[in-house]
Amino acid sequence: MNVAELVTDEVVAAYSRDGAVCLRRAFGPEWIATLTAGIERNIAEPSARGRFWNRDAAGSSTFYDSQSWLHIPEYRDFAHRSDMAEIAGRLMQVEAVNFFFDAVFVRTAGEQFRTPFHQDEPYWSVEGFDTCSAWMPLVPVARESTLEFVAGSHRWRQKLVQENFGALTGDGCDQVEFGEDAAPFPDIEGNRDDYEILGWAMEPGDVVVFNARMVHGGSGNLAPDRDLKVFNTQWLGDDVRVLFRPEGMDPDNSDVMRSVGLSPGDRIGTDLYPELWRRDPVPA
Repeated sequence: MNVAELVTDEVVAAYSRDGAVCLRRAFGPEWIATLTAGIERNIAEPSARGRFWNRDAAGSSTFYDSQSWLHIPEYRDFAHRSDMAEIAGRLMQVEAVNFFFDAVFVRTAGEQFRTPFHQDEPYWSVEGFDTCSAWMPLVPVARESTLEFVAGSHRWRQKLVQENFGALTGDGCDQVEFGEDAAPFPDIEGNRDDYEILGWAMEPGDVVVFNARMVHGGSGNLAPDRDLKVFNTQWLGDDVRVLFRPEGMDPDNSDVMRSVGLSPGDRIGTDLYPELWRRDPVPA
């Protein structure tokens, strides 16, 4: 299926309205095999950010790593050669798309760790509405184990106190502490009936694309015989600018951004955040 058939006007409208869409059979088995091999390589060769969460005596765990495309060729191939950059650009309705970073989550069978509800963009070293994440499971995912989204929350204007994942993981790299200028985060889990919560059972090849300001969480509650392998990529569009946040950033790209000459207020770019898609000009 080509991108024009996948990203129809109706899908673009749903993405704009709800903030998240599930695209079925977006990627073929060759990409699933490539990325599965990449994750196995990544676990054997983690980056400096690679770590395990929620380990227990029975061997249950969650593996996480990010920005590994710089040394995992399978991830780099997907970013540069797949249709994902174009999909992101057409959903966001932007002129150009830059790759930001990758993130992988590998949960062992039966793992019960649920990611708390949060937004992504408030943690990032950039700011802008034209952002999206592409959540791509490489194994089947049941509805009760999938990532969930609060429909329309990408357009909430109030700055919220986000989860301090450092308190959950015990890792200093994850410390992000929001100040008094932010409102308390709503209790989504305790008041689920008050929100329209989106989520989809998924098969390998499906991808959920969501605005990085979407309130989302979950992807735990695995059955005893089900594991979870997710390859996640983040994409940036026209209005995104560099921002170094005083409350902290996760991942904190400020040092590497400075090293390549990027400063707060700059348009994203350089070889670290390459432009991988640009809309064809309208014929005169």
